[in-house]
Amino acid sequence: MTNLVSNQGIPFTKMEGLGNDYIYINDLAENLSNLADLAVEMSERHYGIGSDGIIVLRPSSIADFKMRMFNLDGSEGKMCGNGIRCLAKFIYDQHLWSDKHLTIETLSGVKQVELIFNQSGQVTGARVNMGQPILENSLIPVQTKEANWLQHPFTLENTTYQVTAVSMGNPHLVIFHPEITKLDLPTLGPKFEHHERFPEQINTEFAEIIRSNEINMRVWERGSGETLACGTGACAVAVASILNGFTDNTVTVNLLGGSLIITWDTSTSGDVYMEGPARTRFSGSYYPNTH
Repeated sequence: MTNLVSNQGIPFTKMEGLGNDYIYINDLAENLSNLADLAVEMSERHYGIGSDGIIVLRPSSIADFKMRMFNLDGSEGKMCGNGIRCLAKFIYDQHLWSDKHLTIETLSGVKQVELIFNQSGQVTGARVNMGQPILENSLIPVQTKEANWLQHPFTLENTTYQVTAVSMGNPHLVIFHPEITKLDLPTLGPKFEHHERFPEQINTEFAEIIRSNEINMRVWERGSGETLACGTGACAVAVASILNGFTDNTVTVNLLGGSLIITWDTSTSGDVYMEGPARTRFSGSYYPNTH
């Protein structure tokens, strides 16, 4: 691993959004290399810092800032809803930005973010315009002849599931189930994630409708396994529930780590908005193994 690291190590901040925890690094100077290897090392919960991955702040030519995110297995992700909220707080708290609105470039496009403050002027969360959902299977991508999957029968090991495929900048498969707490996700999740129908692998959400404005969900994230929360997954679940007529256009999505408010503006822009918390846990310096 080659990184331009001072004797003080790599400065970092550990943050979480609904328990979806990442290590945040200011690399506006673009000194760091081999980010995938760094993510694996830093994310290890016994010999590293411990996290679901790392999120690196970089300069952007098309937005105020650029976000690069790497999962704990070193794979690069296109977008992370919980991560982008925390990154916006990180930017503000590091005195790199002073306005409540900012734009952040991701591999799934530029996202518009509005910071949420408490009465003391501290950033407690953010509302993110996540853009329009993608429903075309060829773009998600799903390898199939059907144009889209809305409550589509999908057979896996002699069990047929009704699935809805959605991309929110990364691919999701939403399955509505009456008792999600009883599901064996460590067994079931990888079978969907690595299925041949999904050439880029897939995130799988199991969702339980509580009422017309509330959903419970669990998520199996590609490259990470079951996590406490997934912002893009919550958006995908909301889109799927609205498309199938299960809920209203604004819905509270309850994940293992907490709740997000998701709104799909189907009447005008077609954009999906996600609102939720962002919290700082600690900061420090990390010394890579080769240091």
